[in-house]
Amino acid sequence: MAKKKTTKEKSIEESLWDAANKLRGSIEPSEYKHVVLGLIFLKFASDKFEVRREELVAEGKEKYLEMKDFYNMKNVFFLAETSRWNYLIKNAKQDDIALKIDTALNQIEKNNPSLKGALPDNYFSRLGLDQSKLSSLLDTINKIDTQKDKSQDIVGRVYEYFLSKFALAEGKGKGEFYTPKSIVNLIAEMIEPYKGIIYDPACGSGGMFVQSIKFIESHHGSKREISIYGQEYTNTTYKLAKMNLAIRGISANLGEKAADTFSNDQHKDLKADYIMANPPFNQKDWRGPQELIDDPRWQGYEVPPKSNANYGWILNMVSKLSDDGVAGFILANGALSGGGEEYKIRKKLVENNLVEAIIILPQNMFYTTNISVTVWILNKNKTAHTRSIGDEERHYRDRQEEVLFMDLRQIGEPFEKKFIQFSPKHIQDIAKTYHDWQQENTDYKDIPEYCYSATKADIKKKDFSLVPSKYIEFVNRDENIDFDSKMAGLRSELTDLLKEEEQSKKELLDVFKELGYAIKL
Repeated sequence: MAKKKTTKEKSIEESLWDAANKLRGSIEPSEYKHVVLGLIFLKFASDKFEVRREELVAEGKEKYLEMKDFYNMKNVFFLAETSRWNYLIKNAKQDDIALKIDTALNQIEKNNPSLKGALPDNYFSRLGLDQSKLSSLLDTINKIDTQKDKSQDIVGRVYEYFLSKFALAEGKGKGEFYTPKSIVNLIAEMIEPYKGIIYDPACGSGGMFVQSIKFIESHHGSKREISIYGQEYTNTTYKLAKMNLAIRGISANLGEKAADTFSNDQHKDLKADYIMANPPFNQKDWRGPQELIDDPRWQGYEVPPKSNANYGWILNMVSKLSDDGVAGFILANGALSGGGEEYKIRKKLVENNLVEAIIILPQNMFYTTNISVTVWILNKNKTAHTRSIGDEERHYRDRQEEVLFMDLRQIGEPFEKKFIQFSPKHIQDIAKTYHDWQQENTDYKDIPEYCYSATKADIKKKDFSLVPSKYIEFVNRDENIDFDSKMAGLRSELTDLLKEEEQSKKELLDVFKELGYAIKL
């Protein structure tokens, strides 16, 4: 009789994470994400190559087995013999396995122009990994059949899991490349990037693009009707993004290289239908005192202050929007208020009918900061119009004089012990509120502590502050509590405590004085 299993079987993701953790001590956790994800890419590319190779044999086209064109035509990367996974596995116990992996990656990039600049360059050799640990990791990855269940997107799942786990492991101040999946899903469901050009000026590992494609597929659209543009400053993250998109067959223009969006804009003339972004929060000294003063991206607005890049990111995105374009992006809450140039820019954004919605998120949604942040939605077309999403036709009312404020701080579910995320049901309900507000003949209504539709006149009265709590009605959750009396009582208690502290100090000084010591407190 077979023994009953008493422990839960580990998922592919968990097994890989355990294998990755064996690298601890050899290299820093911040490094081994590139090791693991580079190897997963190799396994995935090789599995697809072998499937296509078998197809050619079945079609009687053996003489074409080593011709690149017969793989590229099916969106499959061509792999030379020494780049194939089975070759690496055969040599996994050799002392030069790190060099062989680097050679394999170099050959794949050389044979497939779409991967230019995407793969690690002599990375494994430079790290000086312990051969036995690297061999063990290869064995673990070898057990994954990336082609077994295409509907499950196994490799995509592994990428999402690892990117989130690495962000957790790296701690505060690192892992900026990863935006929590539930926030990305929420933005996608709200701005609905169905067809056209999608842009992300700080694209990180490409999560916004991946979720855009998933939105399209879930609404039975075609990813062929989407063009993707992005830019990323950090070279290693730029490579991660290119790999992340390549394994899903998503073609994208991420620029010729990793580069700063402000000082080296690689998409100067771009006009995007959708922008999704999570730029760095409160970036300091992002330009020199006299740099970018006359940049065309600020045309019609004040020059964003060099002390904080938040409004630089906003105006960069405004400049990239098409006439019907919509942007959904994340910023620290400080951008909702404040004076100086930021105030003047914010005022013009409202007056120009660009601000459509401001959504405050719960704390502890990000792995690298516990602050509450805000989703902004800017829309170039808030007038009455019709739009089709799949089989659904939407009729939008004129909303030029309104801005929707939402407070989501009481929404979410716990995960990873100390973090908060939105469930699929939460995302569905939040997006429905927003879309009901946008459209004609819906049952939208203001809800205390949740949402409020403010007019431009309302916002002007609040001196163009975009802090949601200035507009959304908040009520006492317990009607039996008189909060004014409660606060008066607390003030009285605090006054008494301070008096008692002063009396205690005096008595203590008197004791020391009697003992012949003079002390000042």
